[in-house]
Amino acid sequence: MRVVIAGSSGLIGTSLVAALRQGEHEVLRLVRRRPAAPDEHGWDPAKGELDEAALAGADAVVNLCGAGIADRRWSTERKELLVSSRVRPTVLLAEAVARHGVPALVNGSAVGYYGDTGDRLVTESTPPGTGFLADLCRQWEAATSPAVDAGARVALSRTGLVVAHSGGLVGRLKPLFSMLLGAKLGGGRQYMPWISLDDAVGALRFLVENSAVSGPVNLTGPAPVTNAEFTRELGAALGRPAPWTVPEFVLRAALGEAADEAMLAGQRAMPERLDEHGYPFAHPTLDAALNAVL
Repeated sequence: MRVVIAGSSGLIGTSLVAALRQGEHEVLRLVRRRPAAPDEHGWDPAKGELDEAALAGADAVVNLCGAGIADRRWSTERKELLVSSRVRPTVLLAEAVARHGVPALVNGSAVGYYGDTGDRLVTESTPPGTGFLADLCRQWEAATSPAVDAGARVALSRTGLVVAHSGGLVGRLKPLFSMLLGAKLGGGRQYMPWISLDDAVGALRFLVENSAVSGPVNLTGPAPVTNAEFTRELGAALGRPAPWTVPEFVLRAALGEAADEAMLAGQRAMPERLDEHGYPFAHPTLDAALNAVL
């Protein structure tokens, strides 16, 4: 297959390029700088520009674009960037998929689509929640409509928190735990829909290759845990106790609205569609995922 990837330089994108090539697929990467390699094609989503040659003969497009969600406070300008960095690239790619008759689009999304669901089990049939993140995900997914209307198979990968050796959730937390500063967030009851990097990449490859899967797909592990459980298991895996708690007011003082929606809220999301289609999880439990990446 010839697969075009946008967002190939990120944590998931870099590993996905390698995994697809290992599977003997041809991979073309969309880059915003001047192309510097034979597999690179230029584009500028902000200007609506795309090297059309990239999609000629493509079998699938994977879109992983989007600015970081919880790495800073959500000012008005930051919120606008979070939306535009997802919606504009998606519209541009979906329209290009429609123009070129590309059979499949695998488009990024997130479990934030469901809002804060407490301890209720969440599957792909769960309706959207409320709040900025839920609204962002709705806009993100709706931007694929040109491809859907053209008859392309569109899979929406609602990805959870990625567990990886460097980068991702564990990469950010390891230094704190190493300094004995690991702590649960608030009451720790919020669910964390984690997925190992290997399974996030494996599931995306599965969506590219499996023509039977379309619509929303939760990219989460089959055993979600609460923040308190995650903190305890990560501390045990690192050999560092984590008895502390970061009070909610401290998180809100540091991150404002982002603390409530990205730190203190959660989803007990289950990968029902992946299970239905027989995706084999490499790391079905958090313990297995942590042992693999640490």
